[in-house]
Amino acid sequence: MSDRAGRDDRSDRGDRHGTGASAGRGRGVDHEQDVDEALALVREASVSHTGGTPHEAPRQQQHQQHQQHQQQDQQHEQQQHQQKHSHRHRATPWPRARAVAGRAAEAVVARAAKAAAAPGARPDTPRGTGSSGSGAGRTPVAVPLDRALGLVLAAPLTALTDLPSFDTSAMDGWAVAGPGPWKVRAEGVLAGHSGTTALGDGEAVRIATGARVPREVTAVIRSEHGRTDSQGRLHPQREVMHGQDIRPRGQECRSGDHLLPARTPVTPAVLGLAAAAGYDTLLVVPRPRVEVLVLGDELLTEGLPREGLIRDALGPMLPSWLRGLGAEVIAVRRLGDDAKALRKAVAKSPAELVITTGGTASGPVDHVHPTLEVLGAELLVDGVQVRPGHPMLLARLDERRHLVGLPGNPLAAVSGLLTLAEPVLRTLSGRIAPEPYLAPTRDEIHGHPHDTRLVPVVLRAEPQLAAVPLHYNGPAMLRGIAASDGLAVVPPGGAKPGQELEILDLPWTLPLEGLDPDSAGSRSGTANRTTDRTTDRAAGRTAKDTDSGDSVDSAGGCFT
Repeated sequence: MSDRAGRDDRSDRGDRHGTGASAGRGRGVDHEQDVDEALALVREASVSHTGGTPHEAPRQQQHQQHQQHQQQDQQHEQQQHQQKHSHRHRATPWPRARAVAGRAAEAVVARAAKAAAAPGARPDTPRGTGSSGSGAGRTPVAVPLDRALGLVLAAPLTALTDLPSFDTSAMDGWAVAGPGPWKVRAEGVLAGHSGTTALGDGEAVRIATGARVPREVTAVIRSEHGRTDSQGRLHPQREVMHGQDIRPRGQECRSGDHLLPARTPVTPAVLGLAAAAGYDTLLVVPRPRVEVLVLGDELLTEGLPREGLIRDALGPMLPSWLRGLGAEVIAVRRLGDDAKALRKAVAKSPAELVITTGGTASGPVDHVHPTLEVLGAELLVDGVQVRPGHPMLLARLDERRHLVGLPGNPLAAVSGLLTLAEPVLRTLSGRIAPEPYLAPTRDEIHGHPHDTRLVPVVLRAEPQLAAVPLHYNGPAMLRGIAASDGLAVVPPGGAKPGQELEILDLPWTLPLEGLDPDSAGSRSGTANRTTDRTTDRAAGRTAKDTDSGDSVDSAGGCFT
């Protein structure tokens, strides 16, 4: 509608109301025309400001309307996309997230077991010995004893021989036959030698610890419990009991006895037992292979921080931590904030678990979610109700591979590691879940209103067991975790002094779990076990260590 038509329309309305031209050319009409002219001038000024003409104004209005419609369409598409991926905005409760991670790995193990049981399937061979090295299977492998430390038994350990395999002397001294005193033979019996002929009553022979006991020997007299006279006769210094200080054949076990169950971690002691029982190799679960992808253009690998750049703490820290959790770290790669490089690295990684650091949020250089979408990955956990570390994620890349996305802040990354990566690695490596243990907190710990908190603590026996929360527990801080014995699991709302909290062990403080109580001796109760470990850890520490600045301020804490 033109300006003129507008004015005419208003004049007609004025006539109808008795205020227009029929009422005379009065002031009211002149005033109305002045307003119209002023409006026209404003419109012309607006058009001239944009370099157009008055006749272009309607076209510009149409263009603006078109842009508005496009923006509305884009907003609608974004809403549909958000609805399609609305699970991203529903963080998983912390206990459930850990359970989901464990079940995801169980599915991999189950498929591997099914494949191994298929006709024609062959057991895996140790990596580096000519195998294909695909890393796809969880099939047990046989490795030499010197390569088995830290792995997990894939089958029960059964004795291949009697222990000991013959009657042996438990002490240095004399092997005697019959009642004394005894005439001592000139020769002796050393460990590892064939030994001497059978002794007659009243005879004795020098014998070393571990040496095979001659036939007809009734006891061994320790060196400090006997003396010889000038005629070479042996006299006991105390009563001699039949069979004393002799380890009879099969005293520890008989051939075929069950020594340790499957899923027992291979420790130095297990290696010793296996060797004594006749093993040269052990059947173990292979370590799950892990690749670490460090993201971020702001990270330095050496030197001091400068000009907005910071040192990469996760690249040096994560490999050792992952090995402590049972993984074989095959590579640590730094990709910066390159989306294409990340997509290629994840797609081509041979690892069973890919770990990314940073890039899990929704910022302009957070490329993990878009990468997973392009690769068709299935998000199993996208955000966890835990602080620090809530933007962590777990995705299934294919039937045998998973990805854990850790936040970029160091302590938040540790939280993600223990929340999602630990259950996956524990399950893939065949380990039994550690027995949870509780410790009362010495101090009040403020919690997040809705989320679980993981807070670094040291364990004290003062005089009773207590978990002392440490300061420096912000998401970007490592000072607290570096001095800690574990992480206290603080429920939403916080914890009062004396309240018992679950304590998460760190890899360098992990107890040796998985031993069958019937075959390896039952473990002590939770409180006793924790107290024993705490006493050792706290040696040399004093209350001053925490009161001088490491103790958390009960009035606050970082939740990010």
